[in-house]
Amino acid sequence: MLAESMPTRAETVVAAMAREIEDGDVVATGVASPLAILAIAVARATHAPKLRYLACVGSLDPEITRLRLSSEDLAYLDGRAGEVTIPDLFDHARRGRVDLMFFGAAEVDGRGDTNLTAAGPLDHPKVKFPGVAGAATLRRWVQRPVLVVGRQSRRNLVDRVQVASTTDPGRRTRLITDLGVFELGVEGARLVGRHPWASEETISDRTGFEHTVAEPLPVTPAPSAEYVGAIRTIDADGLRERLVG
Repeated sequence: MLAESMPTRAETVVAAMAREIEDGDVVATGVASPLAILAIAVARATHAPKLRYLACVGSLDPEITRLRLSSEDLAYLDGRAGEVTIPDLFDHARRGRVDLMFFGAAEVDGRGDTNLTAAGPLDHPKVKFPGVAGAATLRRWVQRPVLVVGRQSRRNLVDRVQVASTTDPGRRTRLITDLGVFELGVEGARLVGRHPWASEETISDRTGFEHTVAEPLPVTPAPSAEYVGAIRTIDADGLRERLVG
């Protein structure tokens, strides 16, 4: 347990993710999504008690009393209101019934394309990434997809992704990083918010795609005591600090 202190950078980012969720939203998570699970649990414990959660482990509205290392931990079956299969999750998304889902990426470009597949050409990749799983279709079907990069650099915010694993050219997509918030799309990227510790210059230095800047540029608010308390209770092991910044 972290000692009583001011909110950390990771806690500020988790709270920003949680605020993307509205009360009553249907939200879902896929594999390798501990930050997303934490944000959902925090939202439910604070401003969005009526959200409905579809967990890829196969449960509807599980009780999340502790954040686990794996998104597929069977503890996320505890206290569930029902069971949800992977085909169920895809069906709900295809019918427009999933409001929000967070998506990670090894690379993101200013168009909003993401790479979850490989570094280098597909026929001779230098590095293979975990893979796209269902993100290619789910991202287009979810009402409000949100991209998340926990450690922003020019290696992951790039001019053009090496492999376009997911695309969504018909609309703009929000991207939350450990430095700020972007809106991405075929019309170009725009920085729409910065976290308190990140200057515009720092963000520009660690961004590999061209982007405009909102004027004035909002600063992400510090999480309230209620948010911080929920984050530290649910993630008592401090996993968030290893995933952000």
